[in-house]
Amino acid sequence: MSSPMATNTRNMAVKPLNRSFRAARASKQDEFYTQLSDIEKELKHYTKHFKGKNVLCNCDDPRVSNFFHYFTYNFGKLGLKKLVTTCYKNNQPDLYSKNDSEKGIYLEYSGDRNRNRVPDPAEIGIHNLEGDGDFRSEECVKLLKQADIVVTNPPFSLFREYVEQLIKSGKKFLIIGNQNAISYKEIFAFLKADKVWLGYSHPVAFMVPDHYEMREVRSWRDENGTNWRSFGNACWFTNLDIAKRHEDLILYKTYERKHYPKYHNYDAIEVSKFTDIPSDYDRAMGVPVTFLEHYNPEQFEILGSSRTLGRPMSEVAEKGTFRQGGPRFYLPNGDGTYRRMYDRLVIRKKT
Repeated sequence: MSSPMATNTRNMAVKPLNRSFRAARASKQDEFYTQLSDIEKELKHYTKHFKGKNVLCNCDDPRVSNFFHYFTYNFGKLGLKKLVTTCYKNNQPDLYSKNDSEKGIYLEYSGDRNRNRVPDPAEIGIHNLEGDGDFRSEECVKLLKQADIVVTNPPFSLFREYVEQLIKSGKKFLIIGNQNAISYKEIFAFLKADKVWLGYSHPVAFMVPDHYEMREVRSWRDENGTNWRSFGNACWFTNLDIAKRHEDLILYKTYERKHYPKYHNYDAIEVSKFTDIPSDYDRAMGVPVTFLEHYNPEQFEILGSSRTLGRPMSEVAEKGTFRQGGPRFYLPNGDGTYRRMYDRLVIRKKT
């Protein structure tokens, strides 16, 4: 979701702890409104894709959305054909979707007819929906079928379902999500199959309603009274072709066995930083998930992840020599015990 960007934000943060996306899923607090500056920072890389296209923003309040603002004010520059934005359970011109109506609305914009370079109210068609505006509803799916590209900030708690719908529809998209979604089984399968990849930037902060709990997160209230939350792991997901997908990662290191230990429960070497990927090694390597921001499918192949490939340590090591938990890769400590690693992607360099 998105709303107008406040200025002069001052960090009056409480204890920083990056739990908000998980909390959103549990409490259905999905209203994180995107700054215009974050939208502009990312969208500048995709301008060539929009000429003659119908754009849908199907998780927005279109009267206050910064996605709607961006596309209406750049409609001619981008060469758009039509813009449609929908809003869930809200038909009041309020900053936040209070969900106090059983009906949703959608707005439609087809360009500047009076040539004053401003999207005037008379140029914007306002239409009531029969239903609540849920992106899964029949009438919203109909709008999706009419679109060429979907651009929005979908509900964090429904991210899996939202992406699955987009993939099934065959539409192009650019959406904001939690980087932790990479570890979701469904999302990782799309990443591995090159049906989804990461964009360029990371949204900095989101505006949230006043009633959202501000404890244990990167939170502050600016001098205008607007509440903000900042996330270190928000990112853009897309299936639009972008230049960085074709840029080779320059590899400076050469393989030396002593610098690249092997996992105890999977036949691959540990590469703790993507910048340390050896140029002369063409077998399986475990790398941090940050590698995805530099992934070129013409240079590398994604084989899987530690969550799917690692053998249970109970099968390969004595009890008490490792910390039990979910599937992870383990490295030997040299004293008969094993160190549990963070999640890893398993890649192989193409020859």
